[in-house]
Amino acid sequence: MKAFISGLVVAVVIAVGASVVLQGEVQRPVDVAFATSGVRL
Repeated sequence: MKAFISGLVVAVVIAVGASVVLQGEVQRPVDVAFATSGVRL
């Protein structure tokens, strides 16, 4: 039972960390993500 609860806690911590990283760093608006000289939006 102790291993199950600790596994749940670790899963929640990983999910929250991934959410913070994805919301802050990876996901950008399309005009920012493709803002190069070869792309016209």
